[in-house]
Amino acid sequence: MELLSRKEELILLAIWKLRENAYGITIRDELEDSIGVNWLFGSIYTPLNQLFNKGLISRQEGETTSERGGRPKVFFRLTPKGKEALARIKELNSALWTEVPPITLK
Repeated sequence: MELLSRKEELILLAIWKLRENAYGITIRDELEDSIGVNWLFGSIYTPLNQLFNKGLISRQEGETTSERGGRPKVFFRLTPKGKEALARIKELNSALWTEVPPITLK
């Protein structure tokens, strides 16, 4: 299994959660809402391109809109390979946390 960067993992998960509504702004907003960290808009595109090049996501252009200067939104979806990678990440994280002693913050 090829390991993904933490950013790639988080973006892959955000796309899965957003389903049919996964495009640049919604992905960034989902990440900010989920983990409470501000992401620069441009900072999601390098990992998105890496995920696309690895065959884990696909891209599809939507309709053009006047609010975007006639440019279409680009929607992202997990490919079967991307779904498999996400399932493996979940299994790996569960296995890593098995039998970990409780963490106390003091």
